[in-house]
Amino acid sequence: MEYSPQDELLIEAKWQELAEACRKAKVCRRDGDWEFIKRAFFLAKEAHKGVRRRSGEPYIIHPIEVALIAVREIGLGKKSVVAALLHDVVEDTEYTVEDISRIFTPKIASMVDGLTKMSGVFNADKSEQAEYFRKVLLTLSDDVRVIIIKIADRLHNMRTLGSMPHNKQIKITSETIYLFVPLAYRLGLHAIKSELEDLCMKYRFPVEYAEIKRKIDETEPERQQYIDRFMAPIRAVLDRNGFQYEMTARVKSVYSIWNKMRRKEIPFEEVYDLFAIRIVFKALPFPSEKTQCWQIYSNITDIYTPKPDRLRDWISIPKSNGYEALHSTVMGPDGIWVEVQVRTERMDDIAERGFAAHWKYKHASITQEEDGLDRWLKKVRDALNSPTENALEFLDNFKLALYKSDVVVFTPKGESQSLPYGASVLDFAYEIHTKIGDHAIGAKINHRIMPVTTLLNSGDQVEVITAENAHPKAEWLDVVVTSKARQSIQDYLKREREDNINYGMELLRSRLEEYNVTLSGRVLRKLMPAYECRNKDELYSKIGAGIISLDNLDRLLKENSSRKILKFWKLFIPGSESAQQADEDDDIDLDDEAASLDDAVAQEEGRGDAPEFVMAECCEPIPGDNVVGYRDKQRGVIVVHKSTCDTLIKLATQFGENIVKEEIKWSHEKAVSYLASVEIRGIDRPGIILDLTRLITADFSINMRTINVHSHDGIFEGTIRLYVKDIVSLNALLDNIRKIKGMESVKRLLNT
Repeated sequence: MEYSPQDELLIEAKWQELAEACRKAKVCRRDGDWEFIKRAFFLAKEAHKGVRRRSGEPYIIHPIEVALIAVREIGLGKKSVVAALLHDVVEDTEYTVEDISRIFTPKIASMVDGLTKMSGVFNADKSEQAEYFRKVLLTLSDDVRVIIIKIADRLHNMRTLGSMPHNKQIKITSETIYLFVPLAYRLGLHAIKSELEDLCMKYRFPVEYAEIKRKIDETEPERQQYIDRFMAPIRAVLDRNGFQYEMTARVKSVYSIWNKMRRKEIPFEEVYDLFAIRIVFKALPFPSEKTQCWQIYSNITDIYTPKPDRLRDWISIPKSNGYEALHSTVMGPDGIWVEVQVRTERMDDIAERGFAAHWKYKHASITQEEDGLDRWLKKVRDALNSPTENALEFLDNFKLALYKSDVVVFTPKGESQSLPYGASVLDFAYEIHTKIGDHAIGAKINHRIMPVTTLLNSGDQVEVITAENAHPKAEWLDVVVTSKARQSIQDYLKREREDNINYGMELLRSRLEEYNVTLSGRVLRKLMPAYECRNKDELYSKIGAGIISLDNLDRLLKENSSRKILKFWKLFIPGSESAQQADEDDDIDLDDEAASLDDAVAQEEGRGDAPEFVMAECCEPIPGDNVVGYRDKQRGVIVVHKSTCDTLIKLATQFGENIVKEEIKWSHEKAVSYLASVEIRGIDRPGIILDLTRLITADFSINMRTINVHSHDGIFEGTIRLYVKDIVSLNALLDNIRKIKGMESVKRLLNT
């Protein structure tokens, strides 16, 4: 199919836009560079002829847009532009990597290959998406530009996501928030990171996004007046001291505001740090950039009083992604705290364009941030080259490598080691050497003996204590935050678990033979819930490790297993069999154990082909929550998660094809009880727990499953797990709990 005249006009306009961007960015520095780019464009245009995106525009527009992002928003060069234009050619057309190598160069071919999705059929037990990400990320070992172009590709896909169906939106936004957002942050692409976060929110939570956007726009005039008033005296003093600078106000992203509202359980009106002031100045040859930043800081604090605990010096010790700046929070007019950021033009370039700008200044000077970037890249390469064959583990471990490193500790010899925030002694031990980590039993931190689980602070001097008979423990996985430590522990536990599984299976089989019972699926289905195991491997492993005793095996084999099916608010897919009315004759068992939604399903017996729904234990959705269905092919059920669930994001990233295409809806039937978790905190007083329990059980007639409250220094805090009918009744209860004298904070736990 040929391009229409309208298509040609659209393509030509976009091509000229790219040409202008390349000219401004001085991408073409040698004779023949532009011809090189033109050759890539015409090949891509011809290869994608007749193909349209879901939005209806010619497909060639997409690679041009990706190239535009690479040039205009990131600052990449000629080879990156060519790779961006060709990034889908091998995947979607008859051209091969060898063709690209012959027509262009082996380097371009290598970049395009890294950007090409994997094809073919994968094992059903594996994640095709994880395998794809693994291949793409492995190119990081060779060329960082491949990943940066991939981020540009993802950004344009996100900008045009509105034309995709709902399940695809869930899949793509989950991938983005799980992997691409932290990756963009780690490579220093802060502007792109923020836009990706906002776009994810726009499509996942459109109502909340629109509401916050509206409120930001409505408060703009009032906010601008305050900013002008705040800036005026600073401008005066900087002008007087001869600084060449640009001062702007940066409003928080919608996602950042929403995240803070969720985290702190506050309305939009109580988010006071909606903006920050940024000062970007032209540095003089002398004195040092660091000294000039502190001079400006001194000028500002002569006018406004700083908040001592909110000073962030990322000039002396830059972030591992190369970010340099001086951040301070000062008390502005009307008693409002305002954050002020001070950076040079060079620092600003690196802050906005990240790794791409880092290479721009690489030959100008050898700086600490360059070393930090290089050290991080080496760690990532080590993680990428780990021997694990499991793509899902690989993806999790890589994501760990994206954490920001802002804890600097020292060896006994005074050598510095940069670790992620929240790192423990174990992380430090594994960073030194795997064997030291495997045999660690403690550490001397600043000459004091401390356990291996101790979290480290910047400036700590750490000496690891080891013992030959010490070995990694499963609970260590809850402590470590680095990919190297996690991978090493997992490798050891995997070997140990395999041994336990084999031993446990043989032990169970021999015990069953004593009762003339054959090990079978029917027997396992009876034993797994009895021993609180989710699968047979867990059962075998616990038996092999001695955690499970088989002394009561004969009694369990004689018990009749019966499954209690509950009827409650139904979940259904509009238009499917499950949308029909349920049998009104089914009995409802309100027994506390039966009412637990840990294993409840929304399908009654005899419902034909209606899908079976299971409530996710990780987020405990209740009627009224926005939910998303995930098809668990092994169990043959649809697991229902809240749309905000972190586990759902991970699943959609790794197994996006299993997201149920249609939206899952709640019906309007009478409900029995759903488990919900509530966190409370306040000022302790005699009788407050009595008031709380009376309100829940007497006034609202709600059953509590557990209550765990402790008091210290006049403050109490704790959690309550209770059964509620829906989100409306839960919110009504929370509103009334907040009215109890002494209660300071009441919120539903989003993930338990």
